[in-house]
Amino acid sequence: MRTHIQMAMLLLASVVLGPGAATAHDEKMHHGAPAACHTTALACASVATGAFGPDGKLWVTWIAGGRVSVASSADLGKSFSETVSLPKTELALDEGPDARPKIVAGQAGQVVVTFASRDDKYNGHAFIVRSGDGGKTFGAPQPITSNSPSQRFETAALDQDGRAFVAWIDKRNAAKAKADGKDYAGAALAFAWDDRPGGTLQAATIVRDNTCECCRVGVAFAGPGKPVILFRNIFDGGIRDHAVITFADEKTPGPLYRVSDDDAKINACPHQGPSLAIGPDGVYHATWFALGRKLKGLYYAHSNDGGKTFSEPMRLGDPNAQTSRPYVLATHGVVYLTYKSFDGVMTTIDLMTSRDSGKTWSAPRTIAMTHDASDHPLLIASPAGAYLSWLTLQDGYRLIPLEPQS
Repeated sequence: MRTHIQMAMLLLASVVLGPGAATAHDEKMHHGAPAACHTTALACASVATGAFGPDGKLWVTWIAGGRVSVASSADLGKSFSETVSLPKTELALDEGPDARPKIVAGQAGQVVVTFASRDDKYNGHAFIVRSGDGGKTFGAPQPITSNSPSQRFETAALDQDGRAFVAWIDKRNAAKAKADGKDYAGAALAFAWDDRPGGTLQAATIVRDNTCECCRVGVAFAGPGKPVILFRNIFDGGIRDHAVITFADEKTPGPLYRVSDDDAKINACPHQGPSLAIGPDGVYHATWFALGRKLKGLYYAHSNDGGKTFSEPMRLGDPNAQTSRPYVLATHGVVYLTYKSFDGVMTTIDLMTSRDSGKTWSAPRTIAMTHDASDHPLLIASPAGAYLSWLTLQDGYRLIPLEPQS
């Protein structure tokens, strides 16, 4: 795994993005908190994830001081509640490029946080922790699964009935194949549901073997009990291109469909997972980082038929620029698409919008920038609007509206 990471960083820097690439600048943020900053405060964090609850309250979770912490804001990030820090883990927390802590909030005070620790061989151990009183207190962290040597890049979403759905990359079958002396490419895609709203995760189910082992997955809902997962699959011949699976019902993953033919034949870890959004009209919106022989760089495509086919990939950003971390959000009748660019001095976040379900797009415009290290840009929606959630070393946590505020 370590070799894969080193290979990927070199490939991202020299093959795709050019010398002094944005990913190297990204890496600074993951080790970029002030040297004397050792507390659990948000000001000491290098990664932070924001999410809105149905009541419009903003929730933020982050890693600092060796702990995962949570706080909320009722005034769009101007002030925050008292911080709640989760128990310290035995192993180091996993705060790599795609392995941030994540948070979702539902009705009746339900708040769910997932995070992972990892050992020095990059074997992950993922946990889920819950609050039923609006984030005032949290229960003890529980493993998302048993009987697996490694889980990484867990992603949780709440169905409309309040049950959590969690998907992750799982290495149980890879470990078994190795013990049996058999070849096994990558890892597996796994999932589990809560047994009831606010309950306990059921036993894991493997969706598919031979997926890329080191990228986040995208999760959205096509309807009640019908999650959709976007991930980097390993196709025949070792091609690591993106694919989507839509569940027929909560227990039945549907067929796998290819998102794009990038022809990424590479035995390395890009550490840039995809982003998925599904609008109220049912259109799927996907963004991803391509590291293929046919496509390289950042791309967007949409599907009008439940993921069976996708539009021709649309290239994002300046092909000669150092771009990374595309993210998509579909809400309030608008599709928002953002990505990160680095020119060697300044990091900018550019935004594009579509008001016809991804058929046409506005020209990109810069909505945020920083001279120093920064986390990845995330897009989040409140009942009233859409926002960029972004942590920078220079300015701290920022919540930036994507549309002019009245």
